[in-house]
Amino acid sequence: MFGYMGKLLFVNLSTGATEVRELKEEDARLFLGGYGIGAKILYEEMPAKADPFGEDSVIGFVTGPTTGTGALFSGRFTVVNKSPITGGWNDANCGGNFGPALKKAGYDAVFVRGVADKPVYILINDGKVEILDAAELWGKTTLETEAVIEGKYGNKACSALVGPAGENLSLIAAVMNDGHRAAGRGGCGAVMGSKKLKAVVVLGNQEVPIFDKKALQENNLKTLEHMKGPGAGFAGRFGNFGTGAGYVGSTQSGDAGVKNWGGAGVVDYPADVAEPVGSQGIDNTKTKKYACANCPLGCGAFHDYPSERWDLKHSPRPEYETMGCFGSMLLNKDVESVFQSNNLCNEYGLDTISAGCTVAWAMECYENGVLSLEELDGIPLNWGNGDAIVAITEKMGKGEGVGKILMLGSRAAADHFGKGHEYLVVASGIEEPMHDSRLAYGLSRTYQYDPTPGRHVKGGIGMFITHTAGHSIDYRGTGYADINGVANTDLQNCSGFCMFGGNNPPGIVKMQVEAATGFKYSSSEWLSLGLRIFNMRHAFGIREGLRRKDFTLSERLYKSGPPNEGPLAGIEVNHELLGDNFFNAMGWNMDMVPLPQVLNNLGGLDQVRADLYPPPPPPPPPPPPEEKKE
Repeated sequence: MFGYMGKLLFVNLSTGATEVRELKEEDARLFLGGYGIGAKILYEEMPAKADPFGEDSVIGFVTGPTTGTGALFSGRFTVVNKSPITGGWNDANCGGNFGPALKKAGYDAVFVRGVADKPVYILINDGKVEILDAAELWGKTTLETEAVIEGKYGNKACSALVGPAGENLSLIAAVMNDGHRAAGRGGCGAVMGSKKLKAVVVLGNQEVPIFDKKALQENNLKTLEHMKGPGAGFAGRFGNFGTGAGYVGSTQSGDAGVKNWGGAGVVDYPADVAEPVGSQGIDNTKTKKYACANCPLGCGAFHDYPSERWDLKHSPRPEYETMGCFGSMLLNKDVESVFQSNNLCNEYGLDTISAGCTVAWAMECYENGVLSLEELDGIPLNWGNGDAIVAITEKMGKGEGVGKILMLGSRAAADHFGKGHEYLVVASGIEEPMHDSRLAYGLSRTYQYDPTPGRHVKGGIGMFITHTAGHSIDYRGTGYADINGVANTDLQNCSGFCMFGGNNPPGIVKMQVEAATGFKYSSSEWLSLGLRIFNMRHAFGIREGLRRKDFTLSERLYKSGPPNEGPLAGIEVNHELLGDNFFNAMGWNMDMVPLPQVLNNLGGLDQVRADLYPPPPPPPPPPPPEEKKE
């Protein structure tokens, strides 16, 4: 088989057993990789209603067929698990170098179940697997842990690991690699920590077999040529300034969150305030670029930002989402505190979106007298207070004081305090990323009804259609455009591609998958592949008992209200109509359950169909005939 190593590793931390299974070619063809194969495995391996922190819970680290092949933009891997926040499916995509290194170590994926009786890490060295004592690593930050691992195994060793936040079961903990690359959302770091699994360490020199190396290299040349032209799109801007290239414009357009989504940039956080926080404003302190594996763009960078309060030398440049969550969301123009908050999240292993948005929730509660100074451990969370922002973020990372509550995320914190729910901005309990769905109204369907709620990187019409002030939204035909976007995004993610290269040039994902694997897909088969993957991960949540009523959205994500000024004033989105259109186009009923004919037509979902539509029990046998009386 080409494009794959052909091996799946299963580790049971309760028993210490390891098992290597063949990756079946049929599964590879029907579910591709990443969370496609991940969803199928977890559906089969985890019993329904399993405790996300229990022994039956499985967490997986899964690559795609282009990962490790040298295809440009193909350095991604995905962490898959049951979310302790939503109770349903979760996947978190990540760059860095871990994905290609896992395949070079001999495996397409690692699935871990059970709970160790003491901290451990898994070492995969050129196919050989060991479960080793992690006592010396437990409690260390991500950077400290990586330094110890590199000292033991050399700089070619790559790790997917958790920091203290994951160890402490923070529901907003991330799985980290390369110091600052995060599979951040949905509680995957907490699930890894609950297993007492500090790290998965991989190294090896095995080659990924490629079906057509010449075609793959020619496609790479097409990608490089396309990047030179105007068709490269938004990714073309990121080489110099990273994802924060458009931060200032987003704060003014209504895209980025301002004042916990209750403000407007043009009023509360104008451009001259945002500019020093954005990538262009900090560019003069940049010292070195960073690129993930097989990336020709290099959207990351390191900075030596001058500060007398914190050591900000060799600080990773905050991503756009981080700038928004620790900048405009908090009315914070203190650039040093944005850098330091980002550093703390990386070192303790916190998702910067959920962390910053949780601080924003607490800040609005404090400003409105809902949370007291005493309840916040004496930290005055006034809008824009950079020192207070850093102090509360550090407490969250360490799980100390009020940080032990806030590290569970904003919804869990509101439930704990029994107040402040009116200031939550969450999708099924997960904090919204920095793209307002009242502007890009298709995101409201994605945020609410994707199997992984609250993700702007999931498919749909999303950010491609934006609301224009003074014009009503036309909801006609959104369903079919939505499912097409869903399919293409799932194909991009599951192949191992970064979203910045997934349409660079158009069709490149399919071209490189076919070059790597030798699989051939017609246009209709390719679309069905994406929809099959989406239905597979959706089925996981359906089996857990989740239905439409369980996928919730805060009013600030769709309803007119604050801000009362600026580009979003007066805008409301009919998110439920968008959902109706999507379900109809997908072939689901209005309670989000796939219809049997859809499962049949997509193929490869026989077990899902059997679970959702079990055959009726056989009729009872007929009674024995009565004996004739003479």
